Amino acid sequence: MKKHIVCFGDSNTHGYCADPTDCADGGDRFNEEERWTCLLQKALGDEYLVIEEGLSGRTSVFDDPLHECMSGLDVIYSTLMSHEPVDLLIIMLGTNDTKERLGMSAACISIGMERLIMKAKTVMAWRNGVPNILVICPPHIGDGLYLRPEGDAMGYGCPQKSRELSKYLQSMAEAQHCAFLDAEGVAEFNKLDCMHLTRKGHSQLAEKLTGLVPQILS
Repeated sequence: MKKHIVCFGDSNTHGYCADPTDCADGGDRFNEEERWTCLLQKALGDEYLVIEEGLSGRTSVFDDPLHECMSGLDVIYSTLMSHEPVDLLIIMLGTNDTKERLGMSAACISIGMERLIMKAKTVMAWRNGVPNILVICPPHIGDGLYLRPEGDAMGYGCPQKSRELSKYLQSMAEAQHCAFLDAEGVAEFNKLDCMHLTRKGHSQLAEKLTGLVPQILS
């Protein structure tokens, strides 16, 4: 059986494209030749199965009063069980957790991520019963967010919380014995809404993970 890698995230795992001119198909989602999950699958080869579990708007554990079913905590059990046996869970969340309406600081977002990870570890879906998790801190949200309508809905303080998040997530990941990657400086965000990966950013992230994932699974 192939090694199962579950990529659990938000719109940047789903492949949302904020700039149609950056997407080969001219739509609002990068295609299978562009998304980092698909590029990772291609690079790793037939011994691996890379599974996309990205939902636009997803948070770690926080309910969104405007949109239902956004909490990752609510679905992590069913997600992992659907794809068992799981060899590696890649979690890239945190961008949506910064929304002003959720009222969470960077430190609280990290606590939410820790709760999600602790839940994931209890799910009886791991190959040989051994949890294996990589936490990716998303690139920083840019201040240019507030030049777009999306910034109004995200609310005040998102870029600052995004910049502060990495140090908390890294400390938390170490305490939970998880691998950690800070995607800031690794994968670029676009200059329009300043919170979604460009096509180049998807390629950059896939390239980084192509080297990192086999090390984690060795």
